Amino acid sequence: QVQLVESGGGLVQPGGSLRLSCAASRFTLHLYAMGWFRQAPGKEHEGVSYISSSGGSTYYADSVKGRFTISRDNAKNTVFLQMNSLEPEDTAVYYCAAARSFGVVTNRSGYQYWGQGTQVTVSS
Repeated sequence: QVQLVESGGGLVQPGGSLRLSCAASRFTLHLYAMGWFRQAPGKEHEGVSYISSSGGSTYYADSVKGRFTISRDNAKNTVFLQMNSLEPEDTAVYYCAAARSFGVVTNRSGYQYWGQGTQVTVSS
């Protein structure tokens, strides 16, 4: 059974940084485009960042552009989200997802597999 497990969330002060990891098991990650999504209480599910299967193409939501960086290590079956200059508005549960595609997938419905999520809280 395909499994995605997020880690790296936690409590951080505004302006701080966190690095999220998404470890994939039981499937070949390099065949999948990946994405990070988030959902804050009372808010819509939001796409944060996406990356192609090779890592050559990336996409960022305007709200995180210039602050977040998505990357992947296919040899280690892991995808990362480096989050800098965190703001209270970034507080949410963050999910990684996998889409059977080589190119970037920006539509949530295009993702077949989802992790359970990791909580990120930005607060002083």
